[in-house]
Amino acid sequence: MSPTPRALERLIQEFTRLPGIGPKTAERLVYYLLKQPKEVLSAFAQSLEQAKDEVTTCAQCYRFSDQSPCSICADPRRDKTILCVVAESQNIPVIEKTSAFHGRYHVLGGLVSPLEGVTPDKLKVTELETRLKANGMKEVILALNPDLDGETTSLYLAKLIKPLGIKVTRLARGLPMGADLEYADEVTLENAITGRREVN
Repeated sequence: MSPTPRALERLIQEFTRLPGIGPKTAERLVYYLLKQPKEVLSAFAQSLEQAKDEVTTCAQCYRFSDQSPCSICADPRRDKTILCVVAESQNIPVIEKTSAFHGRYHVLGGLVSPLEGVTPDKLKVTELETRLKANGMKEVILALNPDLDGETTSLYLAKLIKPLGIKVTRLARGLPMGADLEYADEVTLENAITGRREVN
């Protein structure tokens, strides 16, 4: 018989489903939460439910937003001819903080990863093609993590986009190999955006 109450075991198991959370971290989080007053936990649960109910996906760029189209897609001052392709919605605020990019975005919803069974058809690649063919795009910036999956996705997209006569660039190597875009500092990211280069 397990020394851990069944309800706690189940909660720990749920936490391990979150990305980057192993069993030990899940256990620490669960025990931390149990020490909190009930009203704190209620507010936490309500915030989760509210986010799930109120946050939507922009029908144009596929990022999480409170409206569709989102504020960036709806902004007439943004350059419609430059599209920045990112893997996840959380990459956009990081780029926006640099104030170096004034175009629009496209969220793939992940990266091509053959080892994990993530193929291009499981991402927003068809939607990207549709946007590129319809909007008179001049440049696509591939703002993907400089790791194996990011490189694989970049090469795949470059081969797809170049025949359309659109310039394809990637962030300059201000970002080290294996770095996570989400945690890059603003100066490094700004240098990477302004020093982007064309994909061969």
